[in-house]
Amino acid sequence: MAGLRFVLGDQLSRTISSLDDLAAGDVVLMCEVADETRYVRHHKRKIAFLFAAMRHFAEELADRGITVDYVRLDDEANTGSFSGELKRAIERHGPEIVIVTEPGEWRVRQMMEDWREELEVPVEIRPDHRFLCSHKRFQDWAEGLKALRMESFYREMRKETGYLMEGDEPAEGQWNFDHSNREPLKKTVTAPKRPTYAVDDTTEAVLDLVAGRFGNHFGSLDDFDYPVSRRQALHYLNWFIDTALPDFGTFQDAMRAGAPLLFHSHLSALINCGLIDPREACDRAAAAYRDGKAPINAVEGFIRQIIGWREFIRGIYWREMPDYERSNTLLARRKLPDFFWTGETDLNCLRQCFAEVRASAYNHHIQRLMVIGNFCLLCGFDPREVQAWYLIVYHDAYEWVEMPNVVGMILYADGGLFASKPYAASANYIDKMSDYCGTCRYSPSVKTGEGACPFNLLYWDFIARHTERLKGNPRMNRTYATLDRMDAEKVRTIRAEAQSFLDGLEASGDY
Repeated sequence: MAGLRFVLGDQLSRTISSLDDLAAGDVVLMCEVADETRYVRHHKRKIAFLFAAMRHFAEELADRGITVDYVRLDDEANTGSFSGELKRAIERHGPEIVIVTEPGEWRVRQMMEDWREELEVPVEIRPDHRFLCSHKRFQDWAEGLKALRMESFYREMRKETGYLMEGDEPAEGQWNFDHSNREPLKKTVTAPKRPTYAVDDTTEAVLDLVAGRFGNHFGSLDDFDYPVSRRQALHYLNWFIDTALPDFGTFQDAMRAGAPLLFHSHLSALINCGLIDPREACDRAAAAYRDGKAPINAVEGFIRQIIGWREFIRGIYWREMPDYERSNTLLARRKLPDFFWTGETDLNCLRQCFAEVRASAYNHHIQRLMVIGNFCLLCGFDPREVQAWYLIVYHDAYEWVEMPNVVGMILYADGGLFASKPYAASANYIDKMSDYCGTCRYSPSVKTGEGACPFNLLYWDFIARHTERLKGNPRMNRTYATLDRMDAEKVRTIRAEAQSFLDGLEASGDY
């Protein structure tokens, strides 16, 4: 029977389950809708990337002889919503069934469930087989556990997939090589030159559309050169495996001003939208290890990010929704300051990160967690505002991956559901892993008074502020022992100066 196959903008894979058993007479529906661009005001570059990738994917399907009904944002009849466009497509094509792959976000899943009640044709919702761990598999793993820890989940995934396994044991006798992946970047180390991708007519039309319709959104469209097609995405993956992966592990936590990508893969947006399958990324990395072209610490770290962290975070999201987004164990209420949007701050580490994300819609994971995220945690910014900011600015951000990372990993707002302690750090960590501090007006070695780095003040203020909640955490025993040994007057000075800094933050308006 003729079916309408509805493919969403983050499902750009020929092997997506909604396109399985595609038959003659079936129509693939794709649409650009206003609702998905404005439920938060996404970075201009994020919108442009996704629309360009969608249009290229639709062209590739059509080139294979597949009938595609593609609705552009500027179509005068566009209703602006998934539901509206699906109803219009049913009127146009008269299908006997609508087939979709489950979405990544809770709100869209609820929308799909409503379609089953509202539409006059049956709606089949298929699992998303791009993920290695099904919802049921994660629930079964988590059932009865007192603590949900990524490391134990990751080991299960290693055993199930066989990646970097030697029989029943991990390759080279270790599950995790993170101890080898924390080297600061020496001045003599140079990041490799990356490939760039020319803007074709399809992408140019999208850039013009986004500039015209979303000119007041955050971010820049200048020098757009990111992959937007399956062919380009595969080229970028191959470049990473051959050129950057060998040094990725050693320097994955390092930061350097003016060098936002270093040895990072920069593949997350391509994986999350479907242009690259996570398995093929892991397959290529594992092959590089087997062939002696990349060391175990680099390959293990890369594969762990995909089959460990990415799968784990998705499992947390679907297990804990819909209440998870409102988590706020530390009772954080402060509003984000204006400089999260303008980038105008004397803190050079933040200024560097904000400039990079404005230009490219990307920061790597240490910038997100230990610079921006750490600052949000220490200042006590409202988790809902922080969630919205991360969802807006990053081109790889979807709620399923953004929310648990912010709520659980960055802000400890869920009270330690899967993080064993808050990821709070003073200026020392940033100074060790970057060159940011050398040109900053603040000094990481100054603890109080003139020139003291706010991260130092905020760190100990955070620790003191949350003594009642956190002192019983075994992983924080040494921290609280240090606080207990501090001179009481010193603690009062630190906390007073921290409060003065916080009081000086100018809160942003709604963005």
